[in-house]
Amino acid sequence: MPDFVDQVVLHIKAGDGGNGCASIHREKFKPLGGPDGGNGGRGGDVILEVDPNTATLLDYHRRPHRNADKGKQGAGANRDGANGGDVILPVPNGTVVKDASTGEVLVDLIGAGTRYVIAQGGHGGLGNAALASTKRKAPGFALLGEPGDALDVMLEMKSVADVALVGFPSAGKSSLIAALSAARPKIADYPFTTLIPNLGVVTAGETIFTVADVPGLIPGASEGKGLGHEFLRHVERCDMLVHVIDCATMEPGRDPLSDYEAIEAELVAYGKLGDRPRMVVLNKADVPDARELAEMVTAEFEAKGLQVFTISAATHDGLREFTFAMGEWVAAARAAKPVEEPTRLVIRPKQLGETGFSVRKVNDNLFQVTGEKPERWIRQTDFTNDEAVGYLADRLERLGVEDQLLKKGAKAGAEVVIGSMEDGYIFDWQPTLNAESIHAGPRGTDSRLA
Repeated sequence: MPDFVDQVVLHIKAGDGGNGCASIHREKFKPLGGPDGGNGGRGGDVILEVDPNTATLLDYHRRPHRNADKGKQGAGANRDGANGGDVILPVPNGTVVKDASTGEVLVDLIGAGTRYVIAQGGHGGLGNAALASTKRKAPGFALLGEPGDALDVMLEMKSVADVALVGFPSAGKSSLIAALSAARPKIADYPFTTLIPNLGVVTAGETIFTVADVPGLIPGASEGKGLGHEFLRHVERCDMLVHVIDCATMEPGRDPLSDYEAIEAELVAYGKLGDRPRMVVLNKADVPDARELAEMVTAEFEAKGLQVFTISAATHDGLREFTFAMGEWVAAARAAKPVEEPTRLVIRPKQLGETGFSVRKVNDNLFQVTGEKPERWIRQTDFTNDEAVGYLADRLERLGVEDQLLKKGAKAGAEVVIGSMEDGYIFDWQPTLNAESIHAGPRGTDSRLA
């Protein structure tokens, strides 16, 4: 099992709402005291929250299915069911939430304490006490609770560091971050030793900042070669880029300038990084030939407007000057930036038409009704109870579904689908079933459905 995970698909299910209760108050000398069924409780939400103490998505890699609690069913004596408990999932700062099926970015979570309700719990069903009216004084039914949201989302972590170290494999980035901080990454003399980004905390006088080692950048990384395609996103939020260049490499066709140009081309191809300040570090100066090479190319880098430092991560030569230079850059960048605030989440309600539903003629004998209200009412209806079905018919008539079906040319006996064509509710339409008055009868029955 890996100990670092920066991308994971999470299967989320909010809690279902509890069913309402159909109950009649009974006591001595009052056998029919009126309806007293309570409402069902609301299902719990699934909430993502930025937690500064969370640095990886490993826990969600191990347990990708997360469910909130269901709402409790209502009870007699006007007792409402308890609401289901919310599930709060801590995520690292800088987590991007995407729809797993479409790739659409749902929210970008930045700032400690930022919360986002990723899945809402279902509403509880009304009990028969809440459904009572002057025309229906003792309903023999209650509404069912609505199901909670269920969806798959992709969590993508982008490291929030001040400085990113970029360069070819084995350029000495891991050794440099180990020399600058208390981080202890794996270090070896073969390419791709570093398979995960490493973070280190660096102190330069009064400035404390974080440095990220971004592994696996090679030519073609922005197109998926090597490991860079997986980890280039960790550079996006860094305020500064440091090119770590190996001046002691013996590989043919490589030199400090060509290495710089190759990595810079990948950063440009990836995009979003053009405005970041750059700094060049010529590493492995403890090797005599490498120091001579560094001295030869320093002027060429400075001609590009780059600040250049010749260092040795192994002997710590030149590290002090380099560290304080980074600290000055970071302090200036922080002073120029506005104070980071938690992500401001904008809620945009769905727009509905004038009627809140639409009727589509599929063929001469099939019609489809879609809309938030009719589809919601279908989910709330207990189809084993005729009185509940009659109540649904009355609601649809008051909404105007009957009139729209007539305008579309529907005739008695036509099939009507409420919801999607794949899993919607299908029934044979009988206009005579709907009327303004309530058809009296025993509790739980409707004379129109006899």
